[in-house]
Amino acid sequence: MLQLNNVSLSFGNRVLFTDISLSLLEGDKVGLVGVNGTGKSSLLRIIMGELEPDSGTISRRNGLRIGYLSQQHRFAEGIRVIDAVFSPHDPTAHLVGAWQSAVERGDAEAQERLLPDMDRLSAWQYEQEATAILHALRITDVERPMELLSGGEVKRVALAGVLLQQPDLLILDEPTNHLDLEVIEWLEGYLSRSRLTLLLVTHDRYFLDHICTRIVEMDQQQLYSYEGNYETFLAKRQERLEQMAQTSDRLANIYRQELVWMRATPQARGGKQRARKEHFAELSQELSQARQILREQTAIEPLHSSVRLGKQVIELEGVSKSFEESKPLVRDFDYTFSRRDRVGIVGPNGCGKTTLLKMIIGELEPDSGSVLIGETVQFGYFGQKLPSYAPDKRVIDVISDIASHITDPVTGQSVSATQLLQRFLFTSDRIYTPVSLLSGGELRRLYLCTVLMASPNLLILDEPTNDLDITTLGVLESYLSSFEGVLIIVTHDRYFLDKLVEHLFVFERGGHIRDFPGNFTQYRLQQEVEAQQASEQATPRETKSTPPAASQATRQGNRKKRRSYREEQEFQQLEQQIPQLEGRIAELEQRMSSGSLSNEELLKAGEEIAQTQQEMEQASERWFELAAIEEES
Repeated sequence: MLQLNNVSLSFGNRVLFTDISLSLLEGDKVGLVGVNGTGKSSLLRIIMGELEPDSGTISRRNGLRIGYLSQQHRFAEGIRVIDAVFSPHDPTAHLVGAWQSAVERGDAEAQERLLPDMDRLSAWQYEQEATAILHALRITDVERPMELLSGGEVKRVALAGVLLQQPDLLILDEPTNHLDLEVIEWLEGYLSRSRLTLLLVTHDRYFLDHICTRIVEMDQQQLYSYEGNYETFLAKRQERLEQMAQTSDRLANIYRQELVWMRATPQARGGKQRARKEHFAELSQELSQARQILREQTAIEPLHSSVRLGKQVIELEGVSKSFEESKPLVRDFDYTFSRRDRVGIVGPNGCGKTTLLKMIIGELEPDSGSVLIGETVQFGYFGQKLPSYAPDKRVIDVISDIASHITDPVTGQSVSATQLLQRFLFTSDRIYTPVSLLSGGELRRLYLCTVLMASPNLLILDEPTNDLDITTLGVLESYLSSFEGVLIIVTHDRYFLDKLVEHLFVFERGGHIRDFPGNFTQYRLQQEVEAQQASEQATPRETKSTPPAASQATRQGNRKKRRSYREEQEFQQLEQQIPQLEGRIAELEQRMSSGSLSNEELLKAGEEIAQTQQEMEQASERWFELAAIEEES
């Protein structure tokens, strides 16, 4: 399908790769990994034909159709979501557009001319397939103008467009960035089942492990190919490094830790489809044991905060926040943080995770309730937006402006700014490089080092894995495993959550936040159990749950009224119907997230969810009306 032979590329004095070769065969699912700045994106551009190498040859099969999802997405203003999904370079999309235009003009002659091609390309179901993929990616309003979408929604529309093309070769550059966890799991299942030839660049290690049949690593200006998934790659890579004896003990230990983790949790990672109540405790124990093994093998000594946390850390009491009266983001949330608390925050995009973080650090006042911050708390905030640095300032100067050294109060040893940068994979030449010459990934690493150099005792990480390569993530995870303060992590990276957090704040409907004791894989297993229970209990005889009570004011205002016999019968039916509808919605959402449905099945499931939600809203509204009437005695 595609062959690169002896390809070399450099920019000025900086050599990215020399005489590398790569072949892609039909049906391959290849993951491309390597430290930021080694040339992964440049290699993708060469494959796409957007960049010419210094030397070497690229052979592509005649007529090869390549679909490419980049990290940046631009759409023309004023177009609808459904229009943005249709690529102007896709012949089927172009044909559908021509047909729709002919229909709108009432041009019967043009319709007659286009009819054979519509049949030949099976274009009649094209828009339906587009809608099905959009629904699976949680984009339900296909008529919405693109300029009204959030960054995450734009990413999902771009992803839907490239999946709809069904190209011969699909190239995805960090496809999981800015996606929520359920969408990532759907995409994982979709790509695993697909017969597409895939070239994938991602930092998501579970994603690599579940999808890829080959891992190609860029290292030291060369390519190394490993047959198998990510876990197999870790083992074979370790063998290569040990044979070459060209890696530091510190990095070698980090890779060993990662291999230990991947081997220790295979049942848990693959257990989502097999989850049953009787397996949950066993799988949870395996994950806990794996985390303990990881901690025992931690390679990097943490930088201890210069100020230890006191007894009071942060206390949230009755915290609520909304920006629209009818849509609370956080409702009546209570939690008291303890020293060495390690919590992950998960939920759909836009549910209020960042809002909660801002209230925790005091940047945003709650509408009601209180947030008490202890006097000894020193925040470190690693956010999604990069700070601005003077372009001519060197990397070392950015760090030294914060502190030249940190004294470890436990060991008494001094850690310099240079040593910290080296820990996070800045080489000697890059340490003295102006900020303007850094790659996006290097800027993220620099930002991370500035946060750590300030010696916080409470770290908040908001999507920390975005734009960090896998090697850097290994270093960061090793550091955080022994961090002696509080960790609060918002991330879509399941691997990162599984290794580091001990419980989750899960955003649920209506602004409610559930405190779940366990990591993400344990939570998904529990969701399977709860979905199964909801399905089993969604019968009139077994249903015991009751819709929420009407407000006290409403009850008092109608105290003298009584329900008639027919109203009482209707009220009893609604008490049975509403939990059944809730159970059906939960079951459908679980199926859509499983990655096991075809496009047609996804569309039907999405339509049924919308219809069932409408029925539930109508039933709930009527229930409240009847609940306000005093029951007959």
